[in-house]
Amino acid sequence: MAPSASLPPFSRGVPKMLAALRPSGRAGDGDTFVVCGANALTYRLVEELSQRYGAQVTVMMTPAQKRSGRDFSDLAGVRVVTAERLDDRAFVSAGIRTAAGLALTEQDDVGNIHAAMRAEEINSRLRIVIRMFNLSLGLRVRQLFRDCAIISDSAIAAPAFVQAALGDGAPTYFRLSGRTLYAASRADVAPSDVICDLSQTGPDGAPDVLPVVDRPGPTDVVLAVAHGERQTNGHARGTPLRKARPWSLGPLVRNLRQSVSRSLRIALAVTFGVLLAGGVSLVISSGEGVWVGIYQTLLTAFSGADASEDIAVQISQLVVTVAGMALVPLLTATVVEGLVNTRLAVSSGRLLTRRENHVVVVGLGNVGTRVIRSLHDLGVPVVAIDKNPDARGVALARELEIPLIIGDASREETLRTASITTCSALVIVSTDDVVNLEAALGGRTLRPGLKVVVRLFDTDFAERLQRTFSIGTSRSVSALAAPAFAASLLEREVLATIPIGRRVLLVAELPIAPGSRLDGRAIGEIGSAGEARVIALSALGEPRPIWSPATERRLEPLDRLTVIATRAGLSRLLRLAAAPDDPIGHAVAVAR
Repeated sequence: MAPSASLPPFSRGVPKMLAALRPSGRAGDGDTFVVCGANALTYRLVEELSQRYGAQVTVMMTPAQKRSGRDFSDLAGVRVVTAERLDDRAFVSAGIRTAAGLALTEQDDVGNIHAAMRAEEINSRLRIVIRMFNLSLGLRVRQLFRDCAIISDSAIAAPAFVQAALGDGAPTYFRLSGRTLYAASRADVAPSDVICDLSQTGPDGAPDVLPVVDRPGPTDVVLAVAHGERQTNGHARGTPLRKARPWSLGPLVRNLRQSVSRSLRIALAVTFGVLLAGGVSLVISSGEGVWVGIYQTLLTAFSGADASEDIAVQISQLVVTVAGMALVPLLTATVVEGLVNTRLAVSSGRLLTRRENHVVVVGLGNVGTRVIRSLHDLGVPVVAIDKNPDARGVALARELEIPLIIGDASREETLRTASITTCSALVIVSTDDVVNLEAALGGRTLRPGLKVVVRLFDTDFAERLQRTFSIGTSRSVSALAAPAFAASLLEREVLATIPIGRRVLLVAELPIAPGSRLDGRAIGEIGSAGEARVIALSALGEPRPIWSPATERRLEPLDRLTVIATRAGLSRLLRLAAAPDDPIGHAVAVAR
């Protein structure tokens, strides 16, 4: 399984996109890149740069990282520099003064930011790519540098796991600035959720991409924002899959069975049965109407009865009185036991109700957190498992009211608790290949034929696992993310791709360089039918992007546009957004 073969739809086009924008699809002559780290992503990125693009790469790592990290000796032409810390001396010895770009790939947001500041002080024209999980922080940090990109490998890889879990019918989607955006038919999306039109069906039946919106129809494809609900028909929004209706009796019965002991349930049933029998007897013996009989039964059960001379009425009153006296403490015990067991279930990670047609996600690290967030946004019911109560995604799961189990997913009882026998898919994304394998095999044992998506680094091992154990899908986060990191180092920030028929639309971010031909122009003058459409604007100093900005708004230096474009349209915009003396703009022009 080659790295490019396992890319999700939005990542597969990145290397081809670079080849289209550069005359040869390779790094420029004499380009050197410095990569800091020794983990799986570092190895994949160095392999991508050196083998695919023919760049010269220097890898920087600490002695501790070298002992526990990857071995780069099998990559020809890659230089490895070991330093106790990433200080000025270490960067100079790695050749940062003449390097074209720097990639910081360790899982240390603060450490990566500090190293990037040091490197830019030495080489002010350096292209910097920083790996960060906290993208909201990254948007602010990026403005501190002249030429910087912030990338989350988990954000890039998560859609591949989600689409593998949901199958071929899963929508093409991506996360952007805290939103989940997806491509869907206009008939399946509420008008208020539409960001822009992606295609319309032309007279000949072929899709017309990025059209002028003058003939919208139900077969059009639009870009929409997901709110965690499925659309049922037309513009009506369906009921969220995670929340049952408050008046539904089914969930109440299931909760009672799960949170109250069997003996107490039997005692309640017997008492209610006796009370019902006594009430019926009282109605019959007194000769009153049904409503008066119910009234007398309840009054007798909870406050005692008036004396009666009729022996049948007396017996009925005694039965109802005794049943009422037993019912009050039983109801109290039921409420107390239910509350206690519910709190214990939440703290120990035990589901109170049986789940069906849900996705079980094992591992709430960086990738697992993104996966449960995306599934929630797409309206898919989720059950999460992690053995660490302090894992990154635990707080998010509780915030989104996603059922959470704290336990070891390699144990069958943990998987049974997650209703593994009735789930639609099992997604295993912990960082331990051994635990992932155990959980995958355990899930298959409990339910043969279960759709399993497992995270594995070793490509050869993943292929053998699929053949031997029939585990249909495996993914490597580093293999998925490395092409995007390489693309960003080569100064092409392609965020996602959206397939439309046999064509592909690119989602990209464009920085507006001072003095460029887009500087000072209105947004309405940028987009063109069939080539490009602006969907968001990130103004300098603003923490959040402006979605669907006004067409009359004029661009300022260092603004960033998020656009959906064809390859030709993106190439044109890259040329217009580049500074007058930027060789990249001229390279794009030559590539066209």
